[in-house]
Amino acid sequence: MIRLIGYFFGVGIVLALLVAAGIALYIGDLTKDLPDYEVLAKYEPPVTTRVHASDGALMAEFARERRLYLPIQAVPDRVKAAFLSAEDKNFYKHPGIDVTGLARAVVTNVRNLGSGRRPVGASTITQQVAKNFLLTSDQTMQRKIKEMVLSFRIEQAYSKDRILELYLNEIFFGLGAYGIAGAALTYFDKSVNELTLEEAAYLAALPKGPSNYHPFRHTERAIERRNWVIDQMVENGYATAEEGEKAKNTGLNVSPRRRGTYLFAGEYFTEEVRRDIISRYGEDALYEGGLSVRTTLDPQMQLYARKALHNGLLRYDTLRGYRGPVTQIDVSGDWGAALGEVDGLSDVPEWNVAVVLGTEDSKISIGLKPEREVSGALSEERTTGTIALEDMKWAMRHVVDGKRLKAERQSDVLKPGDVIFVEKKADTDRAWTLRQVPEVEGALVAMDPHTGRVLAMVGGFSYAESEFNRATQAYRQPGSAFKPVVYAAALDNGYTPASVVLDAPISVQVGNDVWEPKNYGGKFAGPSTLRAGIERSRNLMTVRLAKDMGMPLVADYAEHFGIYDKMLPVLAMSLGSGETTVMRMVSAYAVMANGGKQIVPSLIDRIQDRYGKTVYKHDRRECVGCVASEWTNQEEPEIINDREQVLDPMTAYQITSMMEGVVKRGTATSIAELGRPIAGKTGTTNDEKDAWFVGYTPDLVVGVFMGFDTPRPMGRGSTGGGLAAPIFKEFMGNALKDMRPVDFQVPEGMNIIPIDRKTGMRAESGQPGVIMEAFKPGTGPADSYWVIGMEDLEGMGGPRVVSPQANRAVNSGAGGLY
Repeated sequence: MIRLIGYFFGVGIVLALLVAAGIALYIGDLTKDLPDYEVLAKYEPPVTTRVHASDGALMAEFARERRLYLPIQAVPDRVKAAFLSAEDKNFYKHPGIDVTGLARAVVTNVRNLGSGRRPVGASTITQQVAKNFLLTSDQTMQRKIKEMVLSFRIEQAYSKDRILELYLNEIFFGLGAYGIAGAALTYFDKSVNELTLEEAAYLAALPKGPSNYHPFRHTERAIERRNWVIDQMVENGYATAEEGEKAKNTGLNVSPRRRGTYLFAGEYFTEEVRRDIISRYGEDALYEGGLSVRTTLDPQMQLYARKALHNGLLRYDTLRGYRGPVTQIDVSGDWGAALGEVDGLSDVPEWNVAVVLGTEDSKISIGLKPEREVSGALSEERTTGTIALEDMKWAMRHVVDGKRLKAERQSDVLKPGDVIFVEKKADTDRAWTLRQVPEVEGALVAMDPHTGRVLAMVGGFSYAESEFNRATQAYRQPGSAFKPVVYAAALDNGYTPASVVLDAPISVQVGNDVWEPKNYGGKFAGPSTLRAGIERSRNLMTVRLAKDMGMPLVADYAEHFGIYDKMLPVLAMSLGSGETTVMRMVSAYAVMANGGKQIVPSLIDRIQDRYGKTVYKHDRRECVGCVASEWTNQEEPEIINDREQVLDPMTAYQITSMMEGVVKRGTATSIAELGRPIAGKTGTTNDEKDAWFVGYTPDLVVGVFMGFDTPRPMGRGSTGGGLAAPIFKEFMGNALKDMRPVDFQVPEGMNIIPIDRKTGMRAESGQPGVIMEAFKPGTGPADSYWVIGMEDLEGMGGPRVVSPQANRAVNSGAGGLY
């Protein structure tokens, strides 16, 4: 008997060994091509790129997976506890597989055979890391075995904290969020350190099935799962019973973080930065690289720019009447639902969408678009208000079938069911003002002339209405705003501000045609100094000056200034008939403002990679000695500026001084009310299709443009001085209100000489009509009166010496000036 028992025992041992060998061979064959777990050491997940303003304020985030990588040391203990309680309470004890949990899952699955229920898993956090990083999500026994083997290997190669760090940064939480840091921001708009017990528990509940515990679609199920996690935390000693009960009695309070831009009024700027990064590094770097981008944007200056441009566009638009409602809806029933489907302007929060409910002789009754709840559903509350006649007076001139008519009553303009834009009046509860999105568009750019840093940029009235950036993408004719380049080229090549050019009719043969340019207003002034020519924006003088110099020279300067890549050297281009952008014009004026140094405009100060290494820096100037640890009587460090000198510093001052005259005596005198040194130039194109003003102080250059997207006349009198200059003035008034006025610096060696402002001849200071003019060393007022272009006057031969009295005689019959 004993022998028989021994026999069966031996057979059993052999069979067991054979089974074990078979299992070992099967597992060995199954795992011989397992992924290399050592790749976890080089884990670089897709990380969100974040864009910041110059003061550090968050502007935007770009990501395919909204993830911010967080080292395990930065994760609060309570947040770790929530995930351990929800997923793997024995994580710090098991070797990669929780045998007890696995046995429990096997028993449960055996009981559920035939029930149709989904098998219960028993994956540890380590196993989930193995699956998420190295395997597929197939529900097969083969994958499970591979997962277990990899878990043992991972546990041997990495610390528990490292494995938990990988897990917390990789898992998907729903709503596009990956990783615990991204989830905290996405669901609660908080950092991980700010999460409460119930918030951490809810996030820990999500990895099991984010869609199953959606905060709005499956709220009750989400709360139930969250409360289970809280109970587990209490049971495991991570929270007291009192804390647990208090947390369970709290709602989910999910407040999703909005996408897109976060800095108000920064949409056009942000989009331009996005395109810049893609052009430099590609889309993968932007959406997965985890870059930290510090831009040049000054948030306060950006607000001033937006407000000034808005006011200017609305000022023009309201003078041309009301064009009708956005759309119409039925108001016989619940108007709120229909109104809720009408899109407003997300980046113009001052305006609300409303519907006209009724019209009376003295007021219009309106209903306001209902607010949306956090879940996205429309509020049931209905808010109403009124529009008084005085708050829509501008609309009493309304456009009907393309004709502007004057309405007798408010009801002639607005009718029940009209969907409109309204703005709430200050210090009132129910009074509103009628608004409409302007047809005319514009742009404003503000730049530091010494570095090229773009401090503010607005590319249109509303980014939500149109993403087209008129500051960088719209190519428009600058008109007379181009003239300073012509005059700067002249001053750099032998002419002086006191040089005299004939302002009189001129004919230019262009092929088989004759071009006859005219001054704005059609009048002329006879022989005049270059200063007078630019102050009064005289087209005929500019054409003669360009003709005398030669257009190839003007084209060369325009290209060096960056206005055009390749300029056609024809005379019409001297009057700004070529097309360029506001950004390019501002960059060109920056050259004149900074003493002639070429600048490269930039919206980005610095870019760092995910590890904090600087991969791009705009300011490449060197400063030897700036990093000294202490002062030992050494010389003050000097920043070496090696940018190309494209204009003589003395020429830059001369043209600046002449453009100061534009503000003091010329076509932009309204700006002189700011009471500080400002140089600038207006620009108006043929038929008033484009209106410009570009100007600067010693430390700030600003360009403004107005015009219809599809160029068409804006109306007689719609000049740069009348439309663009007031926008510039409002912006500068706000941007510089806390800064003391600074004079433009006169270069050393420059001679300041009194001259007669009409003849350009030397004069006695203090006399009427005398102006102080800047001359380069070796130059000065002409000893004899010389007029460029005198050959164009009938019977006067070529350029010649004439008397100042003859000049005055020509001037006396010239008529008015623009």
